[in-house]
Amino acid sequence: MIQIRRTLSHVEDIHHEFGLVAAVPLRRGAIAAVLTNPFAGRYEPDLLPLMDALGPVGLEMAQHLLAAMDVPAARIQGYGKGAIVGAAGELEHGAVWHVPGGYAMRELLGWKPSHPDARAGTQPGNALAIVPSAKKVGGPGTALDVPMTHINASYVRSHFDAIEVRVPGAPAADEIVFVLAMSTGARVHARVGGLAAADIARWDGLR
Repeated sequence: MIQIRRTLSHVEDIHHEFGLVAAVPLRRGAIAAVLTNPFAGRYEPDLLPLMDALGPVGLEMAQHLLAAMDVPAARIQGYGKGAIVGAAGELEHGAVWHVPGGYAMRELLGWKPSHPDARAGTQPGNALAIVPSAKKVGGPGTALDVPMTHINASYVRSHFDAIEVRVPGAPAADEIVFVLAMSTGARVHARVGGLAAADIARWDGLR
């Protein structure tokens, strides 16, 4: 079921946003894979075989993105995912990416399903937060704003972010673009309050 036509990686360093230059630039990256949509042009009631087949693709993409960003896994603080479905597909075809895309990054960054009860108040691992996502149906060159949040607590406001991803010439009508994104920290001039990363205490993926 998996036929990859091309992949694209994007890495950027943000030094400032018209304010003071950050002591350490924020590094953000995204990787996109353009795949043939096996369900294009028809209604398929069972999408789970594609979800299962995408598991190794997600892990390989996550590994390649981390390598492209050239930082250790311990420096990743934010993540997100998304999909752009070609016009001969449906939005639900992009939804198959939720499990293989999200869990690929979480596994790479240290999440384990056997973590002890988070209510104990001690950090039970890493990548505890659900991976935010966006998906849409669009033509070749469609851009997607992929949301990102903190890997351990979705309520960390300084890490609410998004990265724009676009693959020139993709997706064709019978293709899907699957995307993963990561970042090394907060927005460079984050100053709107809320839960700080240093104050995560519940270790429940939220706060």
